[in-house]
Amino acid sequence: MSAASISSGPCNYDMVPFPGFQALDVFGPLDALNLLSLRQPMTLSLIASTLDPVSTKPISAPMNPHTSNFSQSVVPTHTFAAPPPSLDVLIVPGGLGTRAPAPALADLIAFIKDSYPTLQHLITVCTGAGLAARAGVLDGKRATTNKAAWNATTALGPNVEWVPRARWVRDGNVWTSAGVSAGIDVTLAFVAEVVGTETAAAVANTMEYERHVDPSWDPFAELYHLGE
Repeated sequence: MSAASISSGPCNYDMVPFPGFQALDVFGPLDALNLLSLRQPMTLSLIASTLDPVSTKPISAPMNPHTSNFSQSVVPTHTFAAPPPSLDVLIVPGGLGTRAPAPALADLIAFIKDSYPTLQHLITVCTGAGLAARAGVLDGKRATTNKAAWNATTALGPNVEWVPRARWVRDGNVWTSAGVSAGIDVTLAFVAEVVGTETAAAVANTMEYERHVDPSWDPFAELYHLGE
């Protein structure tokens, strides 16, 4: 790889999976970043409560009415108690697990709150915005989230300026996306901003992904009857 192919941008990326995370919330952004890592030096850490595998499996029987045995797991590299020494970009996914009782998510929410002041960027996907809202780091900021879970998620952040019609929203160093697949678009928008538009386009083309470049594109706001 030539020196000319190495771009600027953050080096240390951190994802925080939790039981019941949404698969694409994690793997969509990570696939885009996997491709970016072939162009410049980057490090990925997966941080969770313990080093045990973390599964997408629904966290309660009512969330799995057909008792399906269909899930995927990731293996953390670090714990909240012993995180990597440098955190540049923290990515918070969503999923059914965000509906867990408060004690089950207390260490994750505390980690978001404690980490935010030193981060270069915070990215939330889907209902991950609700976790960031509970951590207080979205207070006074514009943000969006999954439109299918709009009412429940926005209720977690009464001091957040929620934007109902948005594929993603950027407010300073905080990037929040709408539901699930929107995590790919916010990640590519982030890459375009911090590395370059040509690099973001190259990553999207390699994925054969037709990205949405307009952050206000949001047919799901209308689908779920959300106004401005």
